[in-house]
Amino acid sequence: MVLELALLDVTPGSEAAFAEGYRKVKPALAESAGLLSVRMTQGVETATRFVLMVEWESVEAHQAFRDSDRYAIWRAGIGSYFDGQPRVEHFTDLS
Repeated sequence: MVLELALLDVTPGSEAAFAEGYRKVKPALAESAGLLSVRMTQGVETATRFVLMVEWESVEAHQAFRDSDRYAIWRAGIGSYFDGQPRVEHFTDLS
């Protein structure tokens, strides 16, 4: 299992629109092969900051999503609200 962690900053004043956009395009991500779970959180101190946590079977499953038509739908629904590029990293559990 691999955890994708994405730090997403959105343009001030667009927080509600971003959240609504996320709700609309979440199925494009959630129904992807190799996805185990997905969760989006919003900052308390910094309301323009969101953290996306996605558990994938593998980094390759995440890349397959990024190479798919589903990613274009996903990005079209939320990308216009970004204030800068998202920071995305992958993590694995310690045993």
